[in-house]
Amino acid sequence: MHRLIIALTLCCLMLPALPARAATPLDRAVVAELNLARTAPRRYVAFLRDYRRHLSGKMYLPPGGSVRIVTREGAAAVDEAIGALLRQRPIPPLAWSDGLAAVAAELAGQQEQTGATGHGAGDEELRNRVERQGSWQRSIGENISYGPDDARQIVLQLIIDDGVKGRGHRRNIFDPAYRQAGVACAPHPVFGTGCVIDFAGGFTASPAGQ
Repeated sequence: MHRLIIALTLCCLMLPALPARAATPLDRAVVAELNLARTAPRRYVAFLRDYRRHLSGKMYLPPGGSVRIVTREGAAAVDEAIGALLRQRPIPPLAWSDGLAAVAAELAGQQEQTGATGHGAGDEELRNRVERQGSWQRSIGENISYGPDDARQIVLQLIIDDGVKGRGHRRNIFDPAYRQAGVACAPHPVFGTGCVIDFAGGFTASPAGQ
């Protein structure tokens, strides 16, 4: 049975699909960090505890950074994430998918131009983007990070899921039904960096999408 999971739903402008582009080191590093979290969640607890040390009330100052970030929940969200990862069993890593990376790049490239956020609407909604590139099996999902340009900070942001009801981004990361992922990070005119992560239980690229 197909299952569609989307962690966040907002609208963005509809633009024509953009040409495929090669994966960047940051794109690949994000998948490596996701796989570290999935295969060794207790190791990731140490990173969460270090993150917590950089919180002052609801203000977070990234290591080496000069701009403070206002969180919604402060340490409470980090503590909740630590508890969740202490209970989390290791699950298999994600395989990189060029096709899913192309799906992610379509949205990341559009938002680089428009400054929009969210998962798209209508023709640019996740399922439509995925099915333009190929066929998916079992389930699909999408996480988007705005702000960080470091793979570990991106994954920490999504695991903590500050202010997100139900922690949907975290649930996507630790969903064992997902076996493949593609990532596209791009400059964002409002938040500095936008990083789109697309997941699938399986994905087969169509000839037109290759």
